[in-house]
Amino acid sequence: MTPSLIVAILLFLSLAGYWLGRRAVLGMASGDFRRLHSLPRYYGYYVALLTLLPALLLLVLWLSLDETVITRLVMVDLPPALTRQPEAETSLLLNDIRNLATGNIASGEAGPALRAAADHYRRLLQLSRMILPAAVLLLALGGIALGLKAIHPGHRARPAVERVIRWGLILSASIAILTTLGIVLSVLFEALRFFQKVPLTEFLFGLEWSPQIAIRTDQVGSSGAFGIAPLFAGTLMIAAIALLVAVPVGLLSAIYLGEFASRRVRAWVKPLLEILAGVPTVVYGFFAALVVAPMVRAAGEAFGLEVSSESALAAGLVMGVMIIPFVSSLSDDVINAVPRAMRDGSLAMGATHAETILRVVLPAALPGIVGGILLAASRAIGETMIVVMAAGVGARLTANPLESVTTITVQIVTLLVGDQEFDSPKTLAAFALGLVLFIATLLLNVLALRVVRKYREAYE
Repeated sequence: MTPSLIVAILLFLSLAGYWLGRRAVLGMASGDFRRLHSLPRYYGYYVALLTLLPALLLLVLWLSLDETVITRLVMVDLPPALTRQPEAETSLLLNDIRNLATGNIASGEAGPALRAAADHYRRLLQLSRMILPAAVLLLALGGIALGLKAIHPGHRARPAVERVIRWGLILSASIAILTTLGIVLSVLFEALRFFQKVPLTEFLFGLEWSPQIAIRTDQVGSSGAFGIAPLFAGTLMIAAIALLVAVPVGLLSAIYLGEFASRRVRAWVKPLLEILAGVPTVVYGFFAALVVAPMVRAAGEAFGLEVSSESALAAGLVMGVMIIPFVSSLSDDVINAVPRAMRDGSLAMGATHAETILRVVLPAALPGIVGGILLAASRAIGETMIVVMAAGVGARLTANPLESVTTITVQIVTLLVGDQEFDSPKTLAAFALGLVLFIATLLLNVLALRVVRKYREAYE
């Protein structure tokens, strides 16, 4: 029986428990709701939760620990000569046992001990698959029986159900927090391993990025330079160009849609703007490489400028178009959320429509507008595909937007593509880059929160 089928049966049993619990308590009260401490549905919820939650917890724990327990039991029965090996060879041995147990081919010749271990593994796996459904379903049926025995007209079912829901909400929030913490710690630990091999000052202040490590002393083109300055400069340049395009266009679009456009125009224009956010980034990359980059190069040559076939300007322009909806849509929503009384008060004092927008509406909506710009900036900093296709992957420290540059995210992808050894500075550099990107985004968030808090206090 597959886990999905077990979950489906558990859901059916929980629905049955809800119906039985509700019906049982109504029978005890002779159909009179006034004799019950809680509404009848809470008694049903109580029985359903007792049916579902313990059985579901057992299923999750069983599936999580099943492989580990079976592997340990198999390893205990192996001859000592096979278990006293390096970790890599032990992993290969376990992989051969699993392959033989499932009917696949082992990496080498399978001896009698290996075949006996595979048979043991297969028997334990079959036993686990037989016991799991029976144990889960018996626990669910026991939950129904326990719930029906516990409920009575005076039973405080609603507080018990609400307590379970509250702990469920706390668990959900904790999962989100712990996931974030796990991501940060995993990046931090690997970055610290990188800084043990490469000095922090060289990484932060180095002016050359060439993560190729030389295998031989006479190897050419493997300098092993890990200066982040070219990557950080390229990231900031492309993000700045994108924001210079997206912020004015998006904000002016939001002002027009919120203050000047008719309902009919707004009903057509706003969805068309939001379609831009749903276009795949690879499509923007194609558009940047095949249309915008040649146009930028032709325009530069017309003015006598030397323009690279892949430039930061081309990538930034297309990225700016991509993030326009992040600014326009959020800004439009917060502009419309400004109370009408503030507009009417300004107009009653003799201000024009334009003065009302500039001096009343926009300052009051500034926290939401800053949030939209922050979201757009984060989207621009984290974009990869457009940069790869329109700006290139070569690290170059330059302030000229007509030259080819690269970004931090592009280099992270480049370093982690293919089979990599996670002990070399080249691969560990990706985690150091991720840590720097995380810190930069965090500082951007702190700055935006300060702006939002300042203006929110002024208009509350």
